[in-house]
Amino acid sequence: MLTVNTHEAKTKLSALLSTVDEQGETVIICRNGHPIAELRACRTSHRKTLPPVSKKLVPKIEYDATETAGEDEWPEAHQ
Repeated sequence: MLTVNTHEAKTKLSALLSTVDEQGETVIICRNGHPIAELRACRTSHRKTLPPVSKKLVPKIEYDATETAGEDEWPEAHQ
């Protein structure tokens, strides 16, 4: 069990969350030396594993997006 003060908890929240998530560690957050909160892993995981992305879903860009448009590519209203 880790014990941290509120300032350290604010500045290192991301690292503390990683510790709780990966190691199952409980973190006690104290103010003026007195425990005020407990940070621990949830009993049930709310994470959903996403399926891998199919290569069929990735669009192929067949042109150079930085290339300027030619006269024939502009709509009539913009010429």
